[in-house]
Amino acid sequence: MNFLRGVMGGQSAGPQHTEAETIQKLCDRVASSTLLDDRRNAVRALKSLSKKYRLEVGIQAMEHLIHVLQTDRSDSEIIGYALDTLYNIISNDEEEEVDENSTRQSEDLGSQFTEIFIKQQENVTLLLSLLEEFDFHVRWPGVKLLTSLLKQLGPQVQQIILVSPMGVSRLMDLLADSREVIRNDGVLLLQALTRSNGAIQKIVAFENAFERLLDIITEEGNSDGGIVVEDCLILLQNLLKNNNSNQNFFKEGSYIQRMKPWFEVGDENSGWSAQKVTNLHLMLQLVRVLVSPTNPPGATSSCQKAMFQCGLLQQLCTILMATGVPADILTETINTVSEVIRGCQVNQDYFASVNAPSNPPRPAIVVLLMSMVNERQPFVLRCAVLYCFQCFLYKNQKGQGEIVSTLLPSTIDATGNSVSAGQLLCGGLFSTDSLSNWCAAVALAHALQENATQKEQLLRVQLATSISNPPVSLLQQCTNILSQGDKIDRRGSKIQTRIGLLMLLCTWLSNCPIAVTHFLHNSSNVPFLTGQIAENLGEEEQLVQGLCALLLGISIYFNDNSLENYMKEKLKQLIEKRIGKENFIEKLGFISKHELYSRASQKPQPNFPSSEYMIFDHEFTKLVKELEGVITKAIYKSSEEDKKEEEVKKTLEQHDNIVTHYKNVIREQDVQLEELKQQISTLKCQNEQLQTAVTQQASQIQQHKDQYNLLKVQLGKDNQHQGSHSDGAQMNGIQPEEMGRLREEIEELKSNQELLQSQLAEKDSLIENLKSSQTSPGTNEATASTRDSEQIAELKQELATLTSQLISQSVEITKLQTEKQELLQKTEAFAKSVPVPGESETVIAAKTTDVEGRLAALLQETKELKNEIKALSEERTAIKEQLDSSNSTIAILQNERNKLEVDITDSKKEQDDLLVLLADQDQKILSLKNKLKELGHPIEEEDELESVDQDDEDEEDDDDGKDQDHI
Repeated sequence: MNFLRGVMGGQSAGPQHTEAETIQKLCDRVASSTLLDDRRNAVRALKSLSKKYRLEVGIQAMEHLIHVLQTDRSDSEIIGYALDTLYNIISNDEEEEVDENSTRQSEDLGSQFTEIFIKQQENVTLLLSLLEEFDFHVRWPGVKLLTSLLKQLGPQVQQIILVSPMGVSRLMDLLADSREVIRNDGVLLLQALTRSNGAIQKIVAFENAFERLLDIITEEGNSDGGIVVEDCLILLQNLLKNNNSNQNFFKEGSYIQRMKPWFEVGDENSGWSAQKVTNLHLMLQLVRVLVSPTNPPGATSSCQKAMFQCGLLQQLCTILMATGVPADILTETINTVSEVIRGCQVNQDYFASVNAPSNPPRPAIVVLLMSMVNERQPFVLRCAVLYCFQCFLYKNQKGQGEIVSTLLPSTIDATGNSVSAGQLLCGGLFSTDSLSNWCAAVALAHALQENATQKEQLLRVQLATSISNPPVSLLQQCTNILSQGDKIDRRGSKIQTRIGLLMLLCTWLSNCPIAVTHFLHNSSNVPFLTGQIAENLGEEEQLVQGLCALLLGISIYFNDNSLENYMKEKLKQLIEKRIGKENFIEKLGFISKHELYSRASQKPQPNFPSSEYMIFDHEFTKLVKELEGVITKAIYKSSEEDKKEEEVKKTLEQHDNIVTHYKNVIREQDVQLEELKQQISTLKCQNEQLQTAVTQQASQIQQHKDQYNLLKVQLGKDNQHQGSHSDGAQMNGIQPEEMGRLREEIEELKSNQELLQSQLAEKDSLIENLKSSQTSPGTNEATASTRDSEQIAELKQELATLTSQLISQSVEITKLQTEKQELLQKTEAFAKSVPVPGESETVIAAKTTDVEGRLAALLQETKELKNEIKALSEERTAIKEQLDSSNSTIAILQNERNKLEVDITDSKKEQDDLLVLLADQDQKILSLKNKLKELGHPIEEEDELESVDQDDEDEEDDDDGKDQDHI
């Protein structure tokens, strides 16, 4: 501490000698006093002196205060005083700096005391353990002290907390504190803790910080909330910015969906307070953190899709098209929508369908472009609209085609009732405002980016410059304006228009030989470019020269030699004669060496401090980086090398065609393979289902077999029991002798039937013989014939009688067989029952019906009982859940009641202590006054010790007032 003594000695206005002695005495009391009350009063006095005499108290009392924290943890009051004193020593917040030197000296003092405190890592660990105390007078000063330590020496304190066991977890408990002042200061503490430390950010995120912070924001009223919402949003940004792990955790935890209510701003007349604007600004920035172009593409894409699915993008577009939104919020909303749709086809398609609430409705893109080409709009808003248009067209060939199509003759609205995006871009391209020229040229270049089809389509665009002159192509008009240079009076930068047009032409001609041919077809273009490059102009014109060299190099590199006068070799000879190859390459290098080129290449958003810095576009810097080297090689190549290169290109094209053919074949085979795989999977599923059905049927068959065997065994046992129980008993009411008699009757009837059938057969043969004898020739007498006729009639009558007897016997036999089958079935069905002798068949049938009815009734009753049991079980479960919920509610209420009782007890104790202390002070003051009166001194000023106590009480009152204001 020698350096602190040196600082103390060097101060121009030190404390009075009596104050230094007082501090020394108080430190001695803290170190040597055995009574806790004395030590507490001494620490309280040091607290009151620590603000005014920060250096002296820090030098003499810091060690003693740390010792108090270690030894007197049982007394929350002295711990609170010690923490407050340390906070006053270390913190710079409450210093009243007069000038810059005193500010710097105060900051140095705070960092030096912080370094002394954290030199022993145990001090920070001790402070973390004190934060576990629930007492307000311990926890709140501890939070403020640790926050001040982090502000002074953040990285060192972060490292100590990181290696401390459960250090971060203890601090996370502050967010769950029911006292808002501690919770809010806990948010500030976590802000300082998570700043620029990825490891701590991950730990805090996985300690459920997102859930707690979002809950706080919702409780405070989202964007309508106060400064607490602002603090929570800053903490969320610390956790998510440049931290891919936390961003992925935030998305997978479905927290993006909870951001949608933030942007439900409500009625436009509800007002926009300064705090609401700040909150909404931070919320928009938080959305941009999740979809920033610097994030990994996969993470950005998944967040963009989630924002569309949950309706967040739709809510942002609502704000975008709303009226009465402040300008800075509108600008940030445009930038946010830009990055949400950038490179995501689904979001870009949705944005293309958004209409402004006008009459008639206009697409949002058209409304935004009207703002971009309007020079009366704020510069930052025009930059934001340009960025939105660029993001809409980024990797969006469909959108590029729609923009270019609005310029083609077949799609232009002849009535002129509506303005299209293409017309606005052309209007901005040829206006007298240089910034509008640049923005429109860059926007149109993005419509052609990496899209050869649209570059060729744009060649069809014709412009009517005046009534008397014929229409000219858009390409020709661009080169005409470029050649006019500074002849046209424009507002803004002199070179901005030409740079914008040159960037558009370079983008248009690159990778498009047809556009190069159209450009070279105008005989004045090449002489203009060579003249611009060959001149020795000032620094401002060097960029124009570099871009002209790039455009000429593109005309050489992408030249298909279709124009005889402007073949590659002739253009290179022209450069060598008029410019010189070395000079040409030097001028080409002016572009990449420029400071504004480096700034534009860093990030896609066009973020410029003023319009003078708006020179290069981010995508154009990529094009320059890609073409600069190949153009340099093309300039130095000979004609033979060009021929060889052409041959190689043709060979490569053939190879590419072959590869493309095989790719298509492979693609078709892949499709067929996928179809076959789907069929195989379908058949597999069907096979599995059939196997499952077979298995189920086999199990059912086995169950039936088991049941059959069981019934068979039971039937055998019942038969044995029936035989032993009643010898000679009936079988279903039929005696065995009666069964035998019935069988004998059946046999006798069968034999009679056979006898009758044999007699019938004899009679049939006799009839046949008689018939044959009638047909034989002979001379029979009349009497013989009559006798034969009578005999035949008798035989027929006898035959009819026998036939009727046979039919009746057959019916009787059939009836007996049916009865026999019924008796056998009844015997099997009721074998389990013991029949009573002498019962008839009617009684048995009645019993059977009665048993079946009783069985059905029992089954129905069983089913009803099962249903009742199920209903009672469900009711019991519901009652149990209600009981558990009631018990948990009772426990929570009991816990809160206990906490309130503890708080009341502490407050009463503190109040009693204050009353006792005041009484003692009054008594001392009275006795001192009496002594002074006795000595004859006039009583005008208070005693020194009373002033110290009075300062202490005043500062405590001030602290309490601030606490109440903060709460």
